Amino acid sequence: QVMLVESGGGLVQTGGSLKLSCTASGRSFSWYAMAWFRQAPGKEREFVAGRDWNGETIDYADSVKGRFDISRDDANSVSLQMNSLKPEDTAVYYCNHKTAWGQGTQVTVSS
Repeated sequence: QVMLVESGGGLVQTGGSLKLSCTASGRSFSWYAMAWFRQAPGKEREFVAGRDWNGETIDYADSVKGRFDISRDDANSVSLQMNSLKPEDTAVYYCNHKTAWGQGTQVTVSS
C-alpha cells in the first residue's frame, strides 16, 4: 500500500509563491507518474499538474500553465512550485499516485 504525505501549504498574498511537497512510502510504490489535484470549496476535485519519471510527459491545467511547475525531487517525492498565485488558486491540494491520495494541504491566497 502506498502512502502519500503532502506539506508546504499555507496562506499567501496574491502574487506570492508557495512550494508543495509530496513524499511517498510503501513497498508497492514505484515512481511511474505522479500528479497534483486540488479541490476548492463547493467544487469538484480537478487536475492541476502531472508528470512521469523522466519528464517526457508533463501536463498542466490551462489555469496554471506558466505559473506552476511540477518536478521530481528524488526517488519518492514530487513537488509543485506555485508562483503568481491568485485567489482562485485557493483550495486543498492533493498528491496522487495511481489510486493513492494524500490527506491534502490547504493553500489560501488572499486578495
